Order: sequence, then C-alpha cells, then structure tokens
Amino acid sequence: MTSQPNAQIPEGCAFVIFGVTGDLAHRLVIPALYNLAEANLLPEKFCVVGITRKEMSSEDLRASLMHGLRKFATRPVNEDVADKLLYCVTSVSADPSDPSSFDRLRERLEKLEANRNTGGNRLFYLATPPDAFAPISTELGRAGLLKEEDGAWRRLVVEKPFGTDLASAKALNEHLLGIVSEHSLYRIDHYLGKETVQNILVLRFSNGMFEPIWNREHIDHVQITVDEKLGVAHRGSFYDKTGALRDMVPNHLFQLLSLVAMEPPSHFNAHSVRSAKAEVLAAIQQQTEEEALRNSVRGQYTAGKVGDTEIGDYRAVQDVDPGSSTETYVALKLTIDNWRWAGVPFYLRTGKALGTKRTEVAIKFKQAPFAMFRCTPVEELSQNYLIIGIEPVEGIALQFNTKIPGPTIAIDGVEMTFRYKDYFKVAPSNGYETLLHDCMIGDNILFQRADGVEAGWQAVQPFLDAWEKAGAEGLESYPAGSEGPEEAEALLERDGRNWREPG
Repeated sequence: MTSQPNAQIPEGCAFVIFGVTGDLAHRLVIPALYNLAEANLLPEKFCVVGITRKEMSSEDLRASLMHGLRKFATRPVNEDVADKLLYCVTSVSADPSDPSSFDRLRERLEKLEANRNTGGNRLFYLATPPDAFAPISTELGRAGLLKEEDGAWRRLVVEKPFGTDLASAKALNEHLLGIVSEHSLYRIDHYLGKETVQNILVLRFSNGMFEPIWNREHIDHVQITVDEKLGVAHRGSFYDKTGALRDMVPNHLFQLLSLVAMEPPSHFNAHSVRSAKAEVLAAIQQQTEEEALRNSVRGQYTAGKVGDTEIGDYRAVQDVDPGSSTETYVALKLTIDNWRWAGVPFYLRTGKALGTKRTEVAIKFKQAPFAMFRCTPVEELSQNYLIIGIEPVEGIALQFNTKIPGPTIAIDGVEMTFRYKDYFKVAPSNGYETLLHDCMIGDNILFQRADGVEAGWQAVQPFLDAWEKAGAEGLESYPAGSEGPEEAEALLERDGRNWREPG
C-alpha cells in the first residue's frame, strides 16, 4: 500500500481486537495494520489491545503475532516497523461469561489510554465467530466501554456474516443498534476493500461515456461471478450449516450488484452512497418459492481434480453430514424492479472447488443491428462485454468487433484491456488496509447499513425457504475442477444467453 498525498492520518486511538489469537487476526488484521504503519497511516498515539479468553502474557502474544505477520505479510517485513507496531500490543483477558472481566478491561484500558495519550478514542474489532457478537457487545455496553464522552469516539466493528436469514439479521441489527448508533457500527466486508470493487463507482460516475448507456436501453444482462478453486477443507462444521448462498450472496455478490446497479448518489458521502445501495437491493424483485426454484441452480461438488490437486467428495469432508444437502455452488437469476433495470436479468453464480478462480462483473451490451454485414454470421460476431475483473487479475476489459485488415469486409472480435499492475506501482495489500483506515477516521462509506443488510436477506429468503422444503431434491452434483453443474448453463440458455467463458 502506498500512502496517497492527501490520505488522512487517524486521531490517536486504542485498537481493541477480540479474537486476537485467531486466524483472522493473524492472517489479515495484523498484516493490514503493519501495511498501514509502513505507509505512515497509523496515529502516533496508538495502542493495540488483544483480548484473549485465557490469560496470556503480552510478550507471548507479540511473539505469536510476529510469527503470523512473517507468514501472512503481503510484502517483505521491515523489522523496525514491525517492532514499533507490536510494541504497542498489550494482552488482556476478558470473557463475556464473566462480566467482571469487562469491568477489569475498562480499568486496564483507561490506564493504557493515559499512558499512550490516545485521547480516549476506542475501536472494538470483533474478529470472532458471529455467535459471539451479541454477548461481547452486551458486556461492552454494560461496562460503559462504548459510551461516548468528553469528545472521544467509540466504534464497533463486526465481521460477516450478518445473520443467517432475514429474521436473524433483523434481530442482530436490533441488538447492536440498541448498544451503539448506526454511525458507530461498522459491518465489515473485505470485498469492499479491493481497489477494483471501489473503482466501479469511479468507472461509472466519473466517466461521461458510461453512465448514458448504463440502463435497460443498451444493456442486455449482467453476470456476476465469484468462482473459487478451493474446496471446503477444514471448515466442514461451519460450511455445512451455511452453504454457498448464505456465505457469499447477501454480502459479496450483492455488494458488487449494488455498486453496478445503484442510482447516482446525490453526494459522494456515506449517507448518500449507502442509501443508493440499499434502495437498489430493496428493488430486487421478491420471488415466490416456486419462482425461486425455477430461477436458481444449486450444486454440491463430488471428488475430482483442481489443477494438480485432488479434492475429495464434499460429503466426505470432516464434520460434514454424510447425507448433506448443503450447496457448494449456486446460480441465481434476479431482476430489479425500477426504471433503469426493468427487464434486464442479473445472473449471479458462485461455487467451491471449481476449475478457475475468478471474480468478475460482466456487463453484456445489446447486439447492434447487423443487416449491413450479412456476409458474417451473427454467431461469429464478438459479443460486446464490459468486464470488470477483481480476482485474480484486477482490471477492466472491453470486447468489441473490428475489421480484419484486407481487401474484404471480414470481422473479428478484439479486446482492450486495462490492468492495475501495468499503470500503478502499488505495494501488495490484503484489502483490509482501506477498511481499517476508514474505521479509524470515521468514514463508513464502504460499510453496510442495517437497511442494506436486511434488503439483501429479503431478496434471498425465498431461495432459502424453497431449498429447505425441497431438501436434496433438485440438488445437482458437479465434479471438483469443473465449471459447475450443467444445469447452470441451462439457466441462461432458456433465455437465449450463455455464461461468459473465462478469458
């Protein structure tokens, strides 16, 4: 990460991490803080408080975090920068099952704040399983740790998933908003930390060539793909209760959909942008359970080979029910009921253990009249796509037709491609740097709001209900290393369309 000239340095604060000994903190949070430190984007008056359930010395915690940093760093580790960051780390034990431990945490935190002169600003990061959000936030509220006073701010950061269905999402929002205000609550989704995802806003609203054609008059359909080569691995217990739909669609895929489909916000600020995103998610057509079955495909991978790696059957994964009907692949057809997108289908797909790793948005423009070029069969004309690549290649490509050099009119498709790495020399990051920096400066433009979260669950609830009633009926299988179940192709083919092949 390269520090931008106008990047704001946060005010002094205490960065309190619950779940500091876990994978998320070691793999993403601490490496992101290191990258911010290297870019001089951490406050000078700063401390990190790692919350452990069992007693652990600060020295042991620092050693563990340094080991994780060396393992997961996105760039060579500068020992001086790492030492300065980890010198700020203090280990404190607290467990919501022991309310008195949070009273002791308050006392310890107040002393650390005085020593580090942080001004009393506190950011509480819950790098924990979702079932810990409610008990931890309850105790933080009871102990007064989230109460804003004397001009100091308090912020609470929670990871996805935000609920497991519409009812649980509403209950979680109600609980958290009973403790902190919406402005102080940061629902983090690491996809929004990716440069290419943020660039969708810039692409659309800072270029006069795109927005005039960004509507049903010119766009035939939109495809959003998040394919993963990895299987479930050691996450069998979590994944078998969750599935591909819950794990990916209401958050990652809907974040991409909302950025592509939202109306231009009146201002580039958190309130306007989040309102526009929530409005378009609320406009997704509510399907009946019968329609949900017809407009979806769910699959589960069987044994196969992804590249040179053998992947076993999903049902053979440890902690997965041998008779599981949990989907590892999902494809959906959605429509948006508003003036801009009426009649334009949005096709979403995501899956595990697939042959290609990629995340992209492909916007298919309507076919131009081809009467002039009757000598060229229409199926040989290149399809006009604007492709926003997010992983593994970050960039934007435009597919169009052009004349092949020669004395006759012969047509072929070509592609113009912009890749971030070719234009911008930026140090590698993990995507959390922007989000953590925004948490500390109080900019929640990249974080979901309660109404957006609930609108997303509202859209997928009919699919959850229909699949639960159907059980294993309609669950398709696909071999690991393939592109998913064949039925996903039929979902588009019945509309006279096809999925874009990996380029």
